[in-house]
Amino acid sequence: MAAVTFIGALLTALATVYALAALLCRPRTWQRGTASEPVPVSVLKPLCGAEPNLERNLASLCRQTHPCYQLIFGVRDPGDPAAVVVKRLIRRFPEVDIRLVADPRIHGSNLKVSNLINMRSAARHPWLVVADSDIGAGPDYLERVTAPLAEPGVGIVTCLYRGVAAGGFWSRVGALFIDSWFAPSVGVASRGGSSAFGFGATIALRTETLNRIGGFEVLKDRLADDFWLGELTRRQGLATILSDVVVRTDVTERSLAALWARERRWMQTIRSLNPPGYAFCFVSFTLPMLALGLWLAPTPWNWALALPGLCARMLLHWRAAPNLASLPIAALRDCLLLLEWLSAFAGSTTRWRGHRLRVDGRRAPENMKESPT
Repeated sequence: MAAVTFIGALLTALATVYALAALLCRPRTWQRGTASEPVPVSVLKPLCGAEPNLERNLASLCRQTHPCYQLIFGVRDPGDPAAVVVKRLIRRFPEVDIRLVADPRIHGSNLKVSNLINMRSAARHPWLVVADSDIGAGPDYLERVTAPLAEPGVGIVTCLYRGVAAGGFWSRVGALFIDSWFAPSVGVASRGGSSAFGFGATIALRTETLNRIGGFEVLKDRLADDFWLGELTRRQGLATILSDVVVRTDVTERSLAALWARERRWMQTIRSLNPPGYAFCFVSFTLPMLALGLWLAPTPWNWALALPGLCARMLLHWRAAPNLASLPIAALRDCLLLLEWLSAFAGSTTRWRGHRLRVDGRRAPENMKESPT
């Protein structure tokens, strides 16, 4: 009985400590120094299908304050509905350098990377920004996310994002995955000294850096291509910078099944890239862990230990969704995370946009270029 009580108290303590850290920690972002002259930049946006709010998100890139940039949108099929959206943008913003690349060639199992390979030759500028199709940004986005590239030791610049629900109840639950679990976990990891980041919301890098790691071709069979863009540059001795920019991403899942599939794929990817860290993710599922801890050790002092953890979790949820009606969703959100975490221990493949991909580990691609050092 004493051992059970100890385990319950330990679970409560771990869940409480993590909840407080998630509430209080802010990620270490790049501190801008002396402003330098902006370098011309090419933005690569691989597209597939008519996503909700696609035109609004792509139009946000057409209103940038950066003095010299190029937008490259890529599709595999010229008849893709996304191509129609791009053509409208070309008419709406004739002053912006916009290029549509329609190329059906497939270079590997990751069709997004295949698209990037096809788009690469259209890029005219020495700096690149790669961003997912569902990302929207403010007018100073390009200037801010590319600024750290002026420092010679920088490999990639990436940035956090917030979820924008665009599909009803389950999309609101999905947005909380980002805002009340994923983003706080990055803050905790960052404050703990980690910089092993690379988010598809934005990755900025120099063309020469991309060439140094072997180009997009080294990622053609990788699921976590965004992570690997950062990891391969880190293996070259270059730094990963977390920008102070926070972009927005649309969460469009309208059913539990669709949300489960997407979030389980994310969990599988995290597991493959960091198995030890993934195994201890359970401490971040605050409410079920507190409930389990109190069930195992229903003592007054354990209840007192759980109270600050409960308050921290609810405050974190409130920060992401500031209304009383959303508070009960916090328990659903944490329980769903726990179930997804458990299920993602199984399986070596996952589905993405109708295609099955192998879930990668941290082993570097065999065809990557070795560091000259």
